[in-house]
Amino acid sequence: MTTATDTTTRPAAEAGPVTVLGLGAMGSAIARTFLDHGHPTTVWNRTAAKAAPLADAGAATAPTATEAVAASPLVVIALLDSAAVEQVLASVDTAITGRTLVNLTSGSPDQARANERWAREHGAAGYLDGKIMGDPPYVGTPNILFPFSGSDTAFAAHETTLRELGTVTYHGEEPGAAAVEFMAQVATSYELLIGYLHTLRLLREEGADLAGFTRRFGDSLTVFPALLTSMAQAVEAGEYGPDLGSLDVQAALMDDLIGHRESVGVEAVRMREVKRLMDRRIADGHGDQGFSSLFELLAAQSAA
Repeated sequence: MTTATDTTTRPAAEAGPVTVLGLGAMGSAIARTFLDHGHPTTVWNRTAAKAAPLADAGAATAPTATEAVAASPLVVIALLDSAAVEQVLASVDTAITGRTLVNLTSGSPDQARANERWAREHGAAGYLDGKIMGDPPYVGTPNILFPFSGSDTAFAAHETTLRELGTVTYHGEEPGAAAVEFMAQVATSYELLIGYLHTLRLLREEGADLAGFTRRFGDSLTVFPALLTSMAQAVEAGEYGPDLGSLDVQAALMDDLIGHRESVGVEAVRMREVKRLMDRRIADGHGDQGFSSLFELLAAQSAA
């Protein structure tokens, strides 16, 4: 369930207290958004000077993380990494008892599960793991995404407040689910973008129009949602039609693609991987299937 955020400021009587631990660019934007929506907001940062602009805007500053946690029933952590989260949680110890802990720091699914265990063992009212997909200027608008997972009762209790931050999706009670979503989305983006940069290098070596290519490629991306959906369905069912054409036909392109890249000094590692997988799938008697069928080789490749 993904809905646009209601950015209407609630009356102060309806806006409960919130604590924000960590005042980097993202943490500061989160705290300021809570202030803008009428929440009594307590902030803490290891470098106390970073709290000054928020104090000027009406936030209460706490000298220690423990005192900041004690100030509010909802505690939001936005730190640099999981190591910093572990240090802060160790310092607050049982101060979290009876409070809902929301961790918005980037981290792995296993780290989210470990944080949930810590929160449960220390008597927290609930734990929510959230991830941030967007930049600080977009906090408080629908243009930033917040996947959440963890306690359903905690999410129900604080959903309205969390939706003030951006567009929110709840992925269920499994604590690591939001991190799985985040890692998958970010990894896919990086795979696409590094391939795009290599392609730009190829185009520049050939003297082609980079901006024109990018515009045309961007237009072609409209077909991808349907294609990706069909590929996911094929993987789930284990039934592979000839998406993008049969592998027998696709494989015939690979030597040309690889040769073109290498002729102008552009890396072809990914292309060679695709060719190797296609050749193996064809040798196994599946040349009539499509690109999605390469999925069947990836588990074996990881185990090798």
